[in-house]
Formats: sequence, structure tokens, C-alpha cells
Amino acid sequence: MTLIDLKRVIAGEINPPACDQMLGIQVKSAIAGKAVCSWEVDERFLNGHQVVMGGFITSAADITMAYSMASILENNQGFASINLQTTFLRPLHIGTTMIESIIVKQGRKTCYVEASVFQNEQCIAKITSSIMIL
Repeated sequence: MTLIDLKRVIAGEINPPACDQMLGIQVKSAIAGKAVCSWEVDERFLNGHQVVMGGFITSAADITMAYSMASILENNQGFASINLQTTFLRPLHIGTTMIESIIVKQGRKTCYVEASVFQNEQCIAKITSSIMIL
């Protein structure tokens, strides 16, 4: 198994990981601890109430936070989520979705990262994560 260098994904040199491709996440930018991704939501992500299932929203934010982390780490460093918490503010529907992520606090061994999910300029969810630097 080969590890995927997210910095090379950001630069457009290689394809993103399979999870990014499955969800359809597109990296728009990732620099200095801030990342922006877009997500074209379609009917595959809908639950029985015809809104996007929360696990998909959280996954999209987790992916975006990974790009925030990749933008600040050295080549020999990796990372892993310690926790992940999502607060849903309104339902997400089919259409273009933007996810923004920022490293709020960077320590030697952990970072605290926040992400926001937007659709039609409305905030859909807020996600926080503590991420361990490996």
C-alpha cells in the first residue's frame, strides 16, 4: 500500500485518495493551515428524509481538515484525528457545497482544527477536531 502525499494532491500532481474521489471532494486551496474544498452533493448522499446524511457531511469536513493539516506539516510528518465533533445547524440538500477549514491552534504534537460547511451562503454545520501530529 502506498501512502498518498496530500501536498502533491493540493499541487494537482496526483489524484486524491479514494475517499475524496468517492465523495467527490475537490480541493480549491490549502495553504498555511487553511483549506477550502467544494462538494457536489447528489441523491447518493440523501437519507430517508431526503437530506444529506450527517456522516457524509462530517466526512467531507474531515477530508477538508486533512488538507489544512497537510499544508503545514513537514514531508516526514503524518497526522491522525483524535476526535471529531459535528454540530448540525440546518439540513443540507442536493447542490454545490463549500467546506472551509482552519487550524485554530497548532502545538508540537496536536492541532485544534475547525471546519464550516456552507450551501447557498448559509452555514450548514460546524465541525471541530483535535488532530495528532505523527
